[in-house]
Amino acid sequence: MASPASPHPLHDLYSEHHGWLLGWLRRRLSNPCDAADLTQDTFVRLLAAPQAAPLQAPRAYLATVAKRLMINLYRRRSMEQAYLEALASLPEQQVPSLEHQALVLEALQEVDEVLSRLGSKARSAFLMYQLEGHNQETIAASLGVSVRSVQRYLVQAFEECIVLMASEPGWP
Repeated sequence: MASPASPHPLHDLYSEHHGWLLGWLRRRLSNPCDAADLTQDTFVRLLAAPQAAPLQAPRAYLATVAKRLMINLYRRRSMEQAYLEALASLPEQQVPSLEHQALVLEALQEVDEVLSRLGSKARSAFLMYQLEGHNQETIAASLGVSVRSVQRYLVQAFEECIVLMASEPGWP
């Protein structure tokens, strides 16, 4: 006779796979604290997700979520490092306060998260246009798409940025 479904499937999933996921992340990360944080974040993601049918391959699912969180961690650290290197090149009197630096890093992380939700061509088009100053024709040639596609990509990226800005307190 099959055992009845548990009334607490996430608790069971956590109990059965937490140790495995932590070990899996420790083997891939050089910092055991990062591994513990990402293990916890993986299960928090599951808590926040709508409840679906029981997972057929829970370890594969957990590994996929954890890999995405690792990518986000590395991306965030890379961005922070680039920002700190840029600050180090400024004359001392132009270095912003620690509070301002924290606000800039937070804003960069939010923009990075928004851009990560875009397709690769939309993200590239936006970055080429905004950061590198390329015109739409140059971007189209570089991406191998039409100018009209570049325009659609830019609109999509700007719309995502507006949604992000609108979520900020004090936005009109």
